[in-house]
Amino acid sequence: MMFFGLEWYWWLLIAAVLAVSIPFKMKFVKWWSRREQEKKQHGKWGDDE
Repeated sequence: MMFFGLEWYWWLLIAAVLAVSIPFKMKFVKWWSRREQEKKQHGKWGDDE
């Protein structure tokens, strides 16, 4: 049984990789936004932007 030229086990592998990578991506995005906010706060000289 093939979908788009790939066997079923390749789709299973792709789904497993996506399921594992999404939480890591969420953690990275949160870490990156926190890092950017810290950079902005250290670069400020007052409350003006």
